[in-house]
Amino acid sequence: MEIRKLQKPLVYLILMLLSIFFLIPVYVMVITSIKPLDEVSLTEMWSLPSTIDLSSYSEAFGKLAPNFMNSIYLVVPATLFSALLGAMNGYVLSKWKFKGSEFLFTFILFGMFIPYQSILIPLIQFLREIGLYNSIAGLIFVHVVYGLPITTLMFRNFYANIPDEMIESAKIDGANFLGIFRHIILPLSISGFVVVGIWQFTNIWNEFLFAVTITQSDKQPIMVALQNLSGSQIVQWNVQMAGALMAAMPTLFVYILLGKYFVRGLLAGSVKG
Repeated sequence: MEIRKLQKPLVYLILMLLSIFFLIPVYVMVITSIKPLDEVSLTEMWSLPSTIDLSSYSEAFGKLAPNFMNSIYLVVPATLFSALLGAMNGYVLSKWKFKGSEFLFTFILFGMFIPYQSILIPLIQFLREIGLYNSIAGLIFVHVVYGLPITTLMFRNFYANIPDEMIESAKIDGANFLGIFRHIILPLSISGFVVVGIWQFTNIWNEFLFAVTITQSDKQPIMVALQNLSGSQIVQWNVQMAGALMAAMPTLFVYILLGKYFVRGLLAGSVKG
C-alpha cells in the first residue's frame, strides 16, 4: 500500500523533470530574444539579460510581417480545401463503396510515401506550364494535393464508425449523395475536422521545402523568410530567436485553442489504423 502511495508522486516528479528538460530550448530562445546583441554568446546562453531589450522583436516583425501574411493566405485555404476534399473522399470510400474502391484507397494512400524531393523537378515544370509557379495559389494547390492521402485516411476511418443504418435511412427518405453528406455526415464530422485541420495547419505552416523551391522573394512564406533572417556577415541571434518565436505563435495558439477538441477527436477514432 505504501509503495502505491509513492508511485503517484514519483510519476509526477518524473513528468515535471521531463517537462523542464523539454522546455530548456524554449527558455534559451526567450532569453536570447530579449538580450542586446552584445550579450548574446554561447558562454552566456543560460544567463538572464542585464536589461530587457525588445528591439529584436520589432526588427523581426518588420522583416517578417509580409511573409507572415503570405503564410496566412497559404495555410487557411489549403487547410480548408484539403479537409473538405478529404472528407468527401472518406465519405465515398467508407459509405459508398464500389468495385475497385479498396484499390483506389490504397492507391491514394501511396501518395503519403512519395518523398517531396523525388517530385520537385516535374512539379516545378508542371506549375510553370499552368502559370502557378512563384505564387501562393501554386503552393495552395501543392499542399491540397499532397494532403489528400492523409486527410482521406483520417476521414475514412472516422466515418467508418458512423452506423450504415443512418445512411440507409436517409436514402429511403430520398436523400441523395450530397444531401446525406451535407445534412448527416458534416454535422457529425466536427471533431474529425478539428483533428484534420490542426494536422494540416501545422504541417503546412512549418513546411519549408516546397515553399523555398516554388516561391521566390515577396511570395515566400514565413518559414523561408525566417531562414533568410541570418545575415551573410553576422547572425543576429536575438533577432533570429524573436522571429522563430513569432513564427511559432500561430500553431501554438491553435493547439491552445483547440487542443482539447484535438484529443477528443483522436479518442473518437479519427486516426485509428
